[in-house]
Amino acid sequence: MKKILIIDDDLDMCKLLSHYLQRKGFETDIAHTGSKGLAKVKDGAFDMILCDFRLGDMNGKEVLQEIKKINSAIIVIIITGYSDVKMAVEIIRHGGFDYITKPLIPEEVMNVIHRAFEELDEIKELKQDFTNNTKAKSKESISKDQFLVGTSPRTVELYKQVDLVAPTDYSVIIYGESGTGKEVIAKTIHQKSNRNKNPFLPVDCGTLSRELAASELFGHVKGSFTGAFADKEGYFEAANGGTLFLDEIANLPIDVQTTLLRVIQERKFKRVGSNKDIIADVRIIVASNENLREACQKGKFREDLYHRFNEFSISIPPLRERKDDIKLFADFFLKKVSKELNKNLEKFDDEVAQLFHEYNWPGNLREIKNVIRRAGLLSSSGVITANTLPWEIIGNPDGVNKTVSELKRKESIMNDAENQRPVDLKDAASQAEYETIMKVLKEVKFNKTKAAEVLKIDRKTLYNKIRNYEELNSFKEA
Repeated sequence: MKKILIIDDDLDMCKLLSHYLQRKGFETDIAHTGSKGLAKVKDGAFDMILCDFRLGDMNGKEVLQEIKKINSAIIVIIITGYSDVKMAVEIIRHGGFDYITKPLIPEEVMNVIHRAFEELDEIKELKQDFTNNTKAKSKESISKDQFLVGTSPRTVELYKQVDLVAPTDYSVIIYGESGTGKEVIAKTIHQKSNRNKNPFLPVDCGTLSRELAASELFGHVKGSFTGAFADKEGYFEAANGGTLFLDEIANLPIDVQTTLLRVIQERKFKRVGSNKDIIADVRIIVASNENLREACQKGKFREDLYHRFNEFSISIPPLRERKDDIKLFADFFLKKVSKELNKNLEKFDDEVAQLFHEYNWPGNLREIKNVIRRAGLLSSSGVITANTLPWEIIGNPDGVNKTVSELKRKESIMNDAENQRPVDLKDAASQAEYETIMKVLKEVKFNKTKAAEVLKIDRKTLYNKIRNYEELNSFKEA
C-alpha cells in the first residue's frame, strides 16, 4: 500500500484529504507545519508528499529542498493557490513532480497522484533495463504522439537548428523557461543522431544532493560509503554510447561540477570507491532556464565547464511568443486527454479558443497540458467550455473582461449554495458568509474589486474565502 504524507496548516483540509485518500486505498499521515512534516519524513518511509505551498513556518520550496536531501526518490506534489502558480512552476524546476491548484477537485487530485506513481514505475523499469544492459526499452520506446512540432515561424526556426546540430557529436546547451519542452528538444536531437540506437537518459540536476551526486552520476562500489550495500551503476555508465541529458545544470553543486569537468576532459571516470577507469562514450546535452554565462559571473557555475558545454546553444521560445502554435497544441493535448480519461472530448468552443490565444501561459506547454487535463476532467460534454477553466485564464485578477460563461458559473455556484443546508454551527456560519459574498458578487456583476470594497475586505481575502468554501465542499461530496 502506497503511503502519502499530507503537509498543510489547514486542519480541516488535512482531515478531508486524508479520509478521501484512505477511501481510495492509500495509507496517509498528516503534519500541520513544515518542520513536523520533515521530522515525519526522517522517521518514516513515504512514497509521496502532498505539501501546501504556504505554511506557517516554511514555504513549499523550502520543504521540497529539505525532503530531497533526506530522500531524493520521494515524489513531492505542491498544493497552491492560483496566485502562486509561477512559484509552483519554479518548484517543479527544483525537483517537485507537479502542482495542484486550489480549489482542489478530488478527481484531479487522484489523476495527478496516479500519473506520478505511473511515471515512478516507468523510471524504475528504465533503470532496471539499463542495469541489465537491456537498451531496447529505453525512453526511445515512448510513442511518437507524445509531442507535436508547432508550425509558427519561431518553431520552424527552432527545429532547423535541431536538424543542424543533431548529426554532430557537439555538446548542446538548451535554454528555455519552465515547461517549454527542453527535454523533448534534447530527446529529438538524440533521435536524429547516430546514437539513436543507444540510451537517452535524462537527469534532473536539481534533485541531486551534494552528498550523493557523484554516486548518482558515476556509480559506486560496495562499501565505498555508509549505505553502499552493493555496486551501483551511475548515469554515465548507463547511458554509454548514447546521450546524457543534464536538466537544470545550474543547480549542480560546484564540487560536482569540478568532477564533471574532469570527466568531460579525460572522457573517462571512476565509480566512487573504485580505482578502475571506465570510458565515458556519452554525448552530453544540458538545459537551463537561466543564462549560464551570467551564472558564471555570479560564481554559481564554473566558466571552464560552461565553455565545454557551449559548443552549440538553442533557445526555445515561450508559448506566448508563438501564438500560432497554441490551437495546434491545445487540440493535440485534448486528443490525449480524451484517450486518457476515456471521454469523447471533441473540441473547444469559440470562447475558450479566444481565451487561450489571449492568455500569456507562464507555465508554457506544461501549463496548457495541465489546464486541458483539468478541463477534460470537469467537462460534462464533448465540448470544452470556459466554465471548466481556472480563474487566471477566465479573467484578470481585477475582474475586468469577465466572460459570460463565468457569470453563469458564479450564478450557478450561488444557487447551489442557497439550496444546501448546514449540518452544524460551523457549517452554518461558513455557508452564511459564502451566501453573502455571492449575493454581493451578483449585485456588482461579479466585479471582485467592487465586491471586496462593499464587503470591506481585500480582494485576496475574497478569493481565499470563495475557494476555501468550494474546496471543503468538493471533498465532502467526493
